[in-house]
Amino acid sequence: MKRNSTSVPDLRRRGLLTGLVAAALLAVPAVRATNYDESKVGVYTLPDPLTLQDGQPVRDAGTWLTLRRPEILNFYLEDIHGHSPGRPKEMTFTVFDEDRHALGGKAIRKQVTINFFGQADGPKADMLIYLPANASEPSPVFLCLSFNAIDQIWPDPAIKLEESWSRKTVSWQRDTDKDRGRAKGWPIDKIIARGYGIAVINYCDIEPDLPDRGVTSEQKYGVRVHGLKPGQKEPAPNEWGAISAWAWGLSRGLDYLETDKDVDAKRIIALGQSRLGKTVLWAGAEDTRFAMVVASCSGEMGAALSRRDYGETIDDMARNYSYQFCANFTRYAHHWNDLPVDSHMLISLIAPRPLFLNTGSLDRWSDPRGEFLAAVAAAPVYKLFGEEGLGTDQMPPLDTPLLKGMIGFQCHTGKHEILVSDWDRFLDFADLHLKPKG
Repeated sequence: MKRNSTSVPDLRRRGLLTGLVAAALLAVPAVRATNYDESKVGVYTLPDPLTLQDGQPVRDAGTWLTLRRPEILNFYLEDIHGHSPGRPKEMTFTVFDEDRHALGGKAIRKQVTINFFGQADGPKADMLIYLPANASEPSPVFLCLSFNAIDQIWPDPAIKLEESWSRKTVSWQRDTDKDRGRAKGWPIDKIIARGYGIAVINYCDIEPDLPDRGVTSEQKYGVRVHGLKPGQKEPAPNEWGAISAWAWGLSRGLDYLETDKDVDAKRIIALGQSRLGKTVLWAGAEDTRFAMVVASCSGEMGAALSRRDYGETIDDMARNYSYQFCANFTRYAHHWNDLPVDSHMLISLIAPRPLFLNTGSLDRWSDPRGEFLAAVAAAPVYKLFGEEGLGTDQMPPLDTPLLKGMIGFQCHTGKHEILVSDWDRFLDFADLHLKPKG
């Protein structure tokens, strides 16, 4: 697809939001000070994930799967992330590179172009894949959304130099050799040595991270424009926001992995950081093919409790990042308790599959304690399946991962990021549930 950044000023002139989204944001009250004082968090009551909307209790896994889970999922579809389309019939995959002796013979490298709608000028995403070369069976794979172009993940001169979207310049930029391997936190060699593969997609190849709804009849950079009906200028109030689009694209990456004989598609782990941590939580909730989810520093509207007044809040999300959600979401600004769900219920949608939450001690904006408390509150749903959640209601010391149950948790000493050392914990947790044989 030819990408023309000259139309970006037109996007800016059109303003940040239109229609219902603009009207909703005008109703968002003025900014208030962020709370970082535990004594000022306030009193809140979480909705019960095991009580149906008609008030009846959920006492077994069958009732959860047939009645309660669909209720919760539907609310997220209608009022938070929005509905997205299914797998496009026209989608194609092109493996344009395969080296079965990469990384000095230790890995198989593949590069794949996902053409989402089978159109020459339509949206595409390139996926970089490394797999253990000496695996005795198809490998489990970490399927990751990245803020970086694939050539920045690892200093391999054979990786395609990408044209990637820059949130800073609001334009497409072509990488050069100096960009190779400059991204931090991708220990490919360590992952391969532990028996896992890794597949990486730049999230902006799916949907550019624009500071508005990002979809008009002229805007063809991302996937959401293809969901517009004739005459429609932007998604309906209950249709996909950017997070839903990124999650949809991750599922299309899984569609490819299901066709790859070197990959065990039953052991795919969705991984993302920050807004991409929110994205993989939603992808894991909506698409049960993901065998495990690793969400790092996902914060507000990710794993952190929304009713807990600490760090970023729903008000902040509605004011600054409404495009990441469906338009209906903005109605909950300053009406947090009107939400019939909270983050523990998003976590519960992943049950009984394993989930690892990674946080940072200096990332107060993302509320690490709020993520831990949400995991505690999701445990009763895991119990329906005979599984243990965290295994404790006491937040562990820094750099002390909880790996006992189906929900893993760690708060590392550090900032809002994935550290190379965090990968040891991700791999340890994966070993407990998806360990490769041989």
